[in-house]
Amino acid sequence: MKALGMILSLSLLILACSSYTQQDKPRKFEVSKTEMEWKKQLTPNQYTVTRLKGTERAYSGEYWDNHEKGKYQCVCCKLDLFSSDTKFESGTGWPSFWNPISKQSVLIANDNSHGMVRDEVVCSRCGAHLGHVFDDGPQPTGKRYCMNSISLLFVKK
Repeated sequence: MKALGMILSLSLLILACSSYTQQDKPRKFEVSKTEMEWKKQLTPNQYTVTRLKGTERAYSGEYWDNHEKGKYQCVCCKLDLFSSDTKFESGTGWPSFWNPISKQSVLIANDNSHGMVRDEVVCSRCGAHLGHVFDDGPQPTGKRYCMNSISLLFVKK
């Protein structure tokens, strides 16, 4: 009986620490591929960040200091995500935006990994991990969508 109680307690702890809440259950995305298909399409680093929820090192990405006009798309499915018009210098070493192109282009999920509580940003078309959103951005939204460059493709205007 004691062992059963321990198993139940451990199960509840694991459930409480999972990355997604009930409302954020994994879902079917319009673009859905097998892990092998993603590995074939993406570089190893792109795969690690977008499919395994990795993070590139600060100041190492291609777009953190990009000042050209254009749009940023999902590297996995080419969905338009962010515009250079909403990009700003956050001082974090990752490209930051105060708003997505469309509220429908990204989804927000709870991320309780690494001992932190954050809001993960994923592509609404393919579920690619893009980065996180924080409440310390500029007006008018007050949001900072802190994205991994490796999750994005830049299309110059």
